[in-house]
Amino acid sequence: MKGISILEGKYAMSMDMYPLQDKSFNRIHPFYDNLKEGRFTTTKCKDCGTRSFPPRVLCPECLSEEMEWVDLPMEGTVLCVSEQLAGVPLGFTPPLIMAHVDLDGELSYLGRVQNCQAGELKAGDRVKVVAIPIESIPAEGKKGAIIEMERVFYVFEKI
Repeated sequence: MKGISILEGKYAMSMDMYPLQDKSFNRIHPFYDNLKEGRFTTTKCKDCGTRSFPPRVLCPECLSEEMEWVDLPMEGTVLCVSEQLAGVPLGFTPPLIMAHVDLDGELSYLGRVQNCQAGELKAGDRVKVVAIPIESIPAEGKKGAIIEMERVFYVFEKI
């Protein structure tokens, strides 16, 4: 970053809202690999059967590390909507629309909705999970090597 000599030529990680997705940095990297393949997944404990979202490496119920990846539905029903028309966080453009979505009884989750105008999304509408590309960033890996990683994240879109 210009003006901060120690960060010159490096990315300021503290300003990035999205996780590093390479296995060198993240133990839930299969979530992002699955998302790139068009699958929305989470982890399930092999010992007690608890499913967690976001994915975990440790079961929140029994503390087991025996986790497996399971698929979640790609479509769901909007339970409620929140719209932010001004003062959205840096990197977003208004309106910033968030919806609490029931993924066909398997999970309910609050997430961002894209390609939707203010007032357009209502409770009861159907939405789908969509993987979107996130700007690639250089990150310092092992032994100072700079890794440029392709990243994705998920949003909902109205069906």
